[in-house]
Amino acid sequence: MNTPAPAVLDDAAVIRTLQSAKAAAAAGRAGESDQILVALAQRVPNHPAVLNELGIRMMDRRDAAQARALFERATQIDPNHPSLWANLASSLKALGRTAEEMDAIQKALELAPRHLSALLQKGAHQEDAGEMNAAARTYQSALACIQPGSEPPAHLREAVNRARGVVEKDLATLTSALEGPLAAVRARHGNLPQRRVDACLEALMGRRSVYHSQPTWMYFPELPAIEYFERSDFPWLDAIEAASDQIRGELLRAMISDREGMQPYLDFPPDMPLDQFRELNRSRKWSAYFLWNQGAADAAHIARCPVTARVLEENAPRPRIASRAPTAFFSLLEPKTRIPPHTGVTNTRLTVHLPLVVPPGCGFRVGGTTREWVPGKAWVFDDTIEHEAWNDSDTPRAILLFDIWNPFLTAVEREMITAATEAYVQHYGLPAEKAS
Repeated sequence: MNTPAPAVLDDAAVIRTLQSAKAAAAAGRAGESDQILVALAQRVPNHPAVLNELGIRMMDRRDAAQARALFERATQIDPNHPSLWANLASSLKALGRTAEEMDAIQKALELAPRHLSALLQKGAHQEDAGEMNAAARTYQSALACIQPGSEPPAHLREAVNRARGVVEKDLATLTSALEGPLAAVRARHGNLPQRRVDACLEALMGRRSVYHSQPTWMYFPELPAIEYFERSDFPWLDAIEAASDQIRGELLRAMISDREGMQPYLDFPPDMPLDQFRELNRSRKWSAYFLWNQGAADAAHIARCPVTARVLEENAPRPRIASRAPTAFFSLLEPKTRIPPHTGVTNTRLTVHLPLVVPPGCGFRVGGTTREWVPGKAWVFDDTIEHEAWNDSDTPRAILLFDIWNPFLTAVEREMITAATEAYVQHYGLPAEKAS
């Protein structure tokens, strides 16, 4: 009697069996793992995934010649799988066949230009050949394939760390190379702002993330995304800064005489997604004393803070939009509290901070730039660029916060935005606004 031939395994069954072999090996059962793999190879001797796993086992046992033969068979059967070519390249490198190694790497990258392993192999090949600048560029491409905040696969971590070291060394060399020609230019123009050039070069060298305007509601096109605006562009701030002591005094008196007026800044209803603001919603860790709240004046608060109200009315180019603007309030951030990264509603407006009470350990980041508040020194920023604030001190931080028109809007554009926003609000109700 003839014994029936075993059933042919489909790809899904092959992969499941390979996973079983890998699981056994990971659990320390090497003998069982090998038995599963050998039995599988007998049933499907020409399956590229099986040949690939056998090749990997040979590489682990330092038998690069046998691994190469297995990887070559795999690439002949399935020439369109980049990982097979990358693994073949590893065996060729171990055998010292560098030209053939590079050919295999190139085939992998032709199939998958962002193949992390192949890019790391190419960078190492260039590094070994003494082509350090080319290696750094290749390693930059490899590191760009790793998602921010994620870890590379365990078997690639050593290569990734090596790549990072080469890139950092190259960036240090590049910095020196750039500073030479730039030094003469800086000397000629030392009295003019160079901040944007510095930010450009930091981004070029991967030392600074690039941030864009990301309004949560209305986006106005073709406005520049500026993190912090030049203070000199807002000469009217002089009058507001000059009143800082009086403004601070009004705040401190209000904190004593009208404590109930200090309300949680965030007051989202229970059915609204809270996202990163869950801990701060309806919390006095971040509170506000409003003078104007989305266009509505608080007469009682304004009566307690007449100087603050007057200097804003007389100097700040604030939007006037029914049920929408202006907004102005004292913002209090309690000790050990952080306002998480977020973006504002629309880039048609900018936000002004006038620091009043700033203990050590407070900071503010807009995009890629972090600053510390200095009492009495205002700044203007685009709140539709990701920003965050923190108070790591043991005492509260207090600032005056208010909105102004984006100065890049024309008078006609401001008028049209006002009309459109009022019509929108009337049609739908006030659009939900997250903090700035």
